[in-house]
Amino acid sequence: MNLILESERILLRPLDGSDVDLGFDLLTDPRVTRYAGRTYTRDEVVEQMPTVVRRCAGGAIGIWCVTDRATGEKLGTAILLPLPVDEDDTNWDLVRGDRLPDAEIEIGYLFKPSAWGKGYATEACARLLRFAFEETALEEIVAVTAPENAASQHVLRKCGLIHEGTRKAYSYPCPGFRITREAWLANQPAVE
Repeated sequence: MNLILESERILLRPLDGSDVDLGFDLLTDPRVTRYAGRTYTRDEVVEQMPTVVRRCAGGAIGIWCVTDRATGEKLGTAILLPLPVDEDDTNWDLVRGDRLPDAEIEIGYLFKPSAWGKGYATEACARLLRFAFEETALEEIVAVTAPENAASQHVLRKCGLIHEGTRKAYSYPCPGFRITREAWLANQPAVE
């Protein structure tokens, strides 16, 4: 399974320990974390790196670093991870071993403010969905957003996820989205 994913403008590669600088850019900036939990200190980011680079299911589940293909600039992250329902963060104990976790798998993304409004989140989400449904055994992907995060909800809809109303995730009620492999395949252009 190839974990280096390319699209027109971006490259997604597994997050690794050298990406701590990106962690600082994303997780210490309250503008970025506004809809994604709390803001972290630099020390907390460093402390969490060995955990957040963890992968499972042959690498299919984890966090990807999203970079600009032309410049190599780190723009943000995209994820396929177990969705926490009653917890306020990912249960990293589920991200181990060779099998897919026994949990709903969520797609998500965080980008630096300099990358906002340029279509990178949509491009990363679409590419990660393609990977999930073409390269893994996943039958569905879910996503959640903060209720007021209209921009992220737009990205999810644009990528084919269907809003299913309010659900519990990250220990609070929030808008829930879902797409199945069957629905994703039905929306792909026919290959001639």
